[in-house]
Amino acid sequence: QVQLVESGGGLVEPGGSLRLSCAASGSSISVYDMAWYRQAPGKQRELVARKISGGTTVYTASVKGRFTLSKDNAQNKLYLQMNTMAPEDTAVYYCNANFRPLNRDYWGRGTQVTVSS
Repeated sequence: QVQLVESGGGLVEPGGSLRLSCAASGSSISVYDMAWYRQAPGKQRELVARKISGGTTVYTASVKGRFTLSKDNAQNKLYLQMNTMAPEDTAVYYCNANFRPLNRDYWGRGTQVTVSS
């Protein structure tokens, strides 16, 4: 079972950048599909980006070209580089690990990201 802890959130001005980190423990993230989700106030949690184990990365349309997901199996960490940020990116961002053989999801507690001038 994997435990996930997010960090790196905060307040940033429109057009700015942030880098989120997700530190995993208890299991290697190399066997999981890893993803970032976000949930804005009053809205449902939505997928931001997902990297399939050993495969490609997919992004939701609103962040394509601005956000980059990366995975460091050696450090057991997941990252989300967010550039050219906009107020609509304001949300709590969650790290997710999905173990596909059992279709089991694991979640971190989230980190708040606020984009405002």
